[in-house]
Amino acid sequence: MAFTDKIYVKNHRQLASQLETSIPKGAFAGATLDILYSGDGLSKLDSTTRDRILDFAEDFLDCDCDANPYCGCPEEKFMRYVLELRAEGLGPQAIVDVMTDDYMVYAYTGDVLSFLDNSVRRLEAIETLAGVEGNGDMSDRARRAKRELSG
Repeated sequence: MAFTDKIYVKNHRQLASQLETSIPKGAFAGATLDILYSGDGLSKLDSTTRDRILDFAEDFLDCDCDANPYCGCPEEKFMRYVLELRAEGLGPQAIVDVMTDDYMVYAYTGDVLSFLDNSVRRLEAIETLAGVEGNGDMSDRARRAKRELSG
């Protein structure tokens, strides 16, 4: 299961009530994107919720792909966002708190920790493979990125 499949809409039931329809809990589920980001869906929401959803759409759903928002770019941008929060020194619980405040989405702390751990392991593999291939620049870049994520 991909990390972004474990990102959930906060106040899911309240949103479903405002929209007068059921929606999946997953923030990146196709039906969630369809309902929340259509003009009809947004017009039914209170202003605070609408503002956060518009921020989410602006930050993660803005790309030029023909298949947008089903192209994978939103998920990639969101993962980059989480990695940047970690690079700023935030721990898993603080990352969850920030994503909830910023976009009304949440994840379980253990899922964030697992994602960060997997990211560090991938960077270790990149560092090692780049070293074996004699690509010192890539090995150095992976080492620096690993240090940023490891804290």
